[in-house]
Amino acid sequence: MHGVVVLLLLILKVTTASHVLANELSWTRKAAKEAEDIASVLCSGHGRAFLDGILSNSTSNQLEGANKGIDKTLLPSCECNSCYYGSDCSQFSADCPANADSGDPLFFEPFWVKHAESSAVLVSGWHRMSYKFGYENGTFISKELERHIRKLHGMVGNANSTGKFMVFGAGSTQLLNAAIYALSSQDPPSPTRIVGSIPFFLVYKSLTEFYNSKNFEWEGDTSMWKKKSLPPSVNFIEFVTSPNNPDGKLKDPVLRQGPSVKTINDHAYYWPHYTAIPAPANEDLMIFTLSKLTGHGSSRFGWALIKDQVVYEKFLNYMLLNSMGLLKVLLGDGKEFFEFGHRTTRTRWESLDKVISASKRFSLQKLIPGYSTYFQNITAPSPAYAWIKCEKEEDGNCYEALLRDGGIIGRSGSFFSAENRYVRLSLIKSRDDFDWLLQRMKNLVSQEQAHGEFSVEMA
Repeated sequence: MHGVVVLLLLILKVTTASHVLANELSWTRKAAKEAEDIASVLCSGHGRAFLDGILSNSTSNQLEGANKGIDKTLLPSCECNSCYYGSDCSQFSADCPANADSGDPLFFEPFWVKHAESSAVLVSGWHRMSYKFGYENGTFISKELERHIRKLHGMVGNANSTGKFMVFGAGSTQLLNAAIYALSSQDPPSPTRIVGSIPFFLVYKSLTEFYNSKNFEWEGDTSMWKKKSLPPSVNFIEFVTSPNNPDGKLKDPVLRQGPSVKTINDHAYYWPHYTAIPAPANEDLMIFTLSKLTGHGSSRFGWALIKDQVVYEKFLNYMLLNSMGLLKVLLGDGKEFFEFGHRTTRTRWESLDKVISASKRFSLQKLIPGYSTYFQNITAPSPAYAWIKCEKEEDGNCYEALLRDGGIIGRSGSFFSAENRYVRLSLIKSRDDFDWLLQRMKNLVSQEQAHGEFSVEMA
């Protein structure tokens, strides 16, 4: 089934919107008022009401002062952050575990709230109804969007898009599927072997095995082939994630590149708010996703930069058969946006690092400051995730140890084909989520202090 995704977002330092007097509005007036009414539902600062939420009368008294005079008809109910409940999200459950499992990028919400006026968009019901754009020789891809994405990469300095083809997809997962399809041999004497370096994102393995194709198969850890002489009749595809998920480290290919070895470079986190950008990425096939750039996880939009035309055409053929999509993104100067993102992730990392540095039971991955070509200075680590290691022998299953003793839900190391002694904790969820995670971790480390298990005093 073909689907068309129409999404208009103002990204980065959104351009100043032109002001239209209310008495000049016609059909947009009601829609704009509804949007403001719903945005005015407070939810005690621990949740949000959305236009497509479940209707409820209970939110009518949770409006900001300027909007209390609106018609108190049914409004969408509050959707509460983790551990908060009640019609207005004002009640907190102290027994609730700190859920740091998912990579839901909610930490950008305060930025978009601050820029409510300049980031708001209203779309007519008949906007872009055709599958194709009205260019000569109609296309499924927005040329204006492509231009802005190239402009974005040039401004940030995280990827060289010159001389590369661009393909849009419904999130990075669909693009990863297309990349495997485009790079694997068709009707080979033996299937293309797909590998990744531990710890790697389990989706790579899951996607490969899900399709159960005769053309490719999952082979496992790249290190198994690092020192081996690769069979000339066998092709390899290596997944390279940089910065890596889960440990945030910049990665390079392990296998020696050649005619029989191709790489899929997943750069979902290669943005200034997650890592220092030492130089523009310039690989033959690079994949990016909007969700980790702006925080709009529900957009399900990503793009690939592809150097080889044959690979591009195979890639495009897969995408056209799999779905049709378009997205319109308006860009401005991105300094304020990236400064906000980096400041938030850096502060969260430093706060957690300070707590865990007082522990002998737990440790964090080692990350060092790096020169950022975007900020043009040395920047402190600011990863999307903490890669926790349980150091004690009895904590062989770190996921269970954190949940049992600390009330913290992470993602087990086994999800990344690593040892169970590791757990990934998300640092990019909402402020409520992170604050509760930090408090839970402080309590857990304080238990060591109470039992005399460490000597460094935790602030």
